[in-house]
Amino acid sequence: MKKILIFIFTFNLSIFGTEFITIGTGSVTGTYYPTGGAICKLVNKYKKETKIRCSVEATDASVYNIMAINEGELDFGIVQSDAVYQAINGIGKFKNAPVEKLRSVFSIYTELFTLVTRKDANIHSIDDIKGKRINIGNTGSGNEATSMTLLNELNIKTSDFSYVGRLKAGEAPNALRDNLIDGYFYMVGHPTANIKDAANSTDIDITPLTGKKIDAFINKNPYYIKGVIPSGLYKGLNKDVPTFGVKAVLVTSSDVSTKAVYTLVKAILEDFEHFKALHPVYKYITKESLLEGLNAPLHDGALKYFKENNFIK
Repeated sequence: MKKILIFIFTFNLSIFGTEFITIGTGSVTGTYYPTGGAICKLVNKYKKETKIRCSVEATDASVYNIMAINEGELDFGIVQSDAVYQAINGIGKFKNAPVEKLRSVFSIYTELFTLVTRKDANIHSIDDIKGKRINIGNTGSGNEATSMTLLNELNIKTSDFSYVGRLKAGEAPNALRDNLIDGYFYMVGHPTANIKDAANSTDIDITPLTGKKIDAFINKNPYYIKGVIPSGLYKGLNKDVPTFGVKAVLVTSSDVSTKAVYTLVKAILEDFEHFKALHPVYKYITKESLLEGLNAPLHDGALKYFKENNFIK
């Protein structure tokens, strides 16, 4: 009994003073989940010195993450920059309820809005989705929010589809393979295991999202940018595909400690090349790009690090 009591006392001492932080991500087959893992890997590398321990949670992604942060259920979340803009301004999914405590930590990489389709569905443009079985994203996700914003702008109604899917992003490749849907929308960084899974199980296309209507949509919503999905990333896709996108950004709450946010930012910035090597989607990010596309104010902890290291004057 004495040995057991000594063990318990020692164990409690080992965790005394440790701060635990959780990052909300998205589907395990998307890019948010491994990104959360990459961030936590570097934060936990210094856990003995900093007393900060980081863990990752798979979630329903952007909108869910923001709401969970606002309610204190998550400390950090990876989200689309358009969802941040809506949350800060009380529009869209956050109509009449702005998330005043939402704070930026840093921007990560560019996400591109992707329409993945079965090749035999013959969907060659956005107008071709009428009459088809299209997955717009699970309720409360950034995929759903962007899908509906785009469809409303193009005057395409969900009633124009033969079937409206509400599957999570991780469920869509199997539904495409099993011929339960003709296509699905997905805002994601490329390459992603999700679309690789789809391409390896059935013949797919990625539909260009371009033209005058798309240009007008981008101009109307300044948080969107034009982008290109490079050829050769997925089986059978041998041409560049023009589309539009947003930034994937890491956000938190003003209630989260300055120490936790400062420690996280420092862990990434001071081991930056290691971080970039953890996923192909980070290839083109720079230390300077970490401050691009932020629609919420910087958290005091992030601001402290960026000022100390002359990223911000």
